[in-house]
Amino acid sequence: MAIWKLQPLMQERIWGGRNLEKLGRVLTEGKKIGESWELVDRQEAQSVVEETRQTIGSLWSGADREKIFGRKAPEGGHFPILIKLLDAEDKLSLQVHPPAEKAKELGGEPKTEMWFFLETKPGAEIYVGLRKGVGKGEFEKALKEGKVSECFHRLKTEPGQAMFLPSGRVHAIGAGNVILEIQQNSDTTYRVDDWGRKDGKGNSRELHVREALNSIRWDDVEPTWIQPRGERVLVCDFFKVTRWWLMPGEVRELVPDAGSFRYLFVAEGKVREEEGGEDWLKGSGRFVTADHPSLILHGVEESTVVQVEFP
Repeated sequence: MAIWKLQPLMQERIWGGRNLEKLGRVLTEGKKIGESWELVDRQEAQSVVEETRQTIGSLWSGADREKIFGRKAPEGGHFPILIKLLDAEDKLSLQVHPPAEKAKELGGEPKTEMWFFLETKPGAEIYVGLRKGVGKGEFEKALKEGKVSECFHRLKTEPGQAMFLPSGRVHAIGAGNVILEIQQNSDTTYRVDDWGRKDGKGNSRELHVREALNSIRWDDVEPTWIQPRGERVLVCDFFKVTRWWLMPGEVRELVPDAGSFRYLFVAEGKVREEEGGEDWLKGSGRFVTADHPSLILHGVEESTVVQVEFP
């Protein structure tokens, strides 16, 4: 029965910046930090519980898996969800993640994800799905002409919006977006174009055009924003996401649920754990074990809390 803080893992990215400092992350001086891995269990990266020094991977493989992660926890060698913060100071590559039916033959992992927008600069946008009238032929022609970005559907972004990205949906995050990303535990990305960008040594990043063309869902045209139903934002095969609000002085009780762990993230404002307890500031994340009893949160400021759990 525990509420844990997890140590974030900073990832340097060519498109990153310093905006995660505003969410309480400590960044290495002079580095462009594009990602903070908040909850991860991968061979190359492990979340560590601050209170116990255990890794999520060791807990997942331990005897108390059901008590910690819940009876809905699927089989598998790794905790199946990865949660990140993204700082797109510059735009990301035009890319796609392979759908499950293609991933194995391409040597990758499927990756369905969701973006919840925390901060957006004026004019910020995303590239998501294909424009009407774009098929494989038009896409390949645009690639050869260096105009493939024109094939992508574009949407302006605002804080509080959410976008679902099933595997196979082409996409790119435009500059000026800070995002909470919830995804399958995968790190496979196939880039079709990187805007002609070069790193500090004058090198271009690798593209994966063949793999991308085999992964794109060509009937995925001009998707729209997720339309939440009450507090429920999204339920898919891999995770469930809800969003709720607390006004100053308002109290919220999270009733016990042995079915799943809960990851709570303060997207806006400030809340307090129990009466007289610790304040959770904007950008704070907490892992609540499935066997934890009732949890009371108090609104200190007008706040938005995002909750992630198993579906």
